[in-house]
Amino acid sequence: MNVKLLAHTQLVEDIFLIDKTGNLDWETPQERWNCTDGQTIALTAIRTCYSHLEPSEIVETEGEKYFGKAASDGKGGTDADRLMRHIINSGHTSTLEHLTYTFAIEGVSRSLLAQITRHRHFSFSVQSQRYNKLESNSKSGGFDYVTPKSLEGKFSYANGGMTANEIFDNYMETVQAHYDELRHIGVSAEDARFILPNAATCNLVLTGNLRSFLDFHIKRSAKGAQWEIRDLSDLIKNAIVEVEPWTENFFVAG
Repeated sequence: MNVKLLAHTQLVEDIFLIDKTGNLDWETPQERWNCTDGQTIALTAIRTCYSHLEPSEIVETEGEKYFGKAASDGKGGTDADRLMRHIINSGHTSTLEHLTYTFAIEGVSRSLLAQITRHRHFSFSVQSQRYNKLESNSKSGGFDYVTPKSLEGKFSYANGGMTANEIFDNYMETVQAHYDELRHIGVSAEDARFILPNAATCNLVLTGNLRSFLDFHIKRSAKGAQWEIRDLSDLIKNAIVEVEPWTENFFVAG
């Protein structure tokens, strides 16, 4: 599995370089208060709900109050951090939907794909088994597959002492051979794919907002979740926290 953050919410600096009097300010919010783009957008969204100010005025007018002062709840960080804690604890997390992240997710099983698509607030673009040819002699070199970790160290004495990994790999080779033969005799890729297993890998581009990823992590980092999607949940969390460190405390394990 390979997970790469392709894009995340960024400021349009031209807007945030103009102060409330309409003059050009040479310091961005990040330079002035050492805040991130995500924090700036989150503060704008949160305060829009409670302020008489226009959204484009909030950071310039209230930035020092929130980003420039220590948290009044005594729990660390700035008062913007305190505000984020209050919003999340109160359940007003719709304001976090304005922060989005796009990931390239590579080499995951179709079994994982079936699970992640149950999270309906994500957007998906998935590698097609209909248009991608998966014959052994094609550009793809055949289909790849994910091997469950639980196979390690297990043997089948009914099969001459074969390991579970050998049984698994032999079956995948058989499926590949049958897929190749179906394609050879003229079966279309969209129909030949019916014999491919859940273990077959795929690639996808996934986009979601912070609220959805926090919810995803609660559900998919839980001990009862399957290992592959638990790994994905942690990799996504780590990538988001790297660009928006203030979010780390809000990724609660299920």
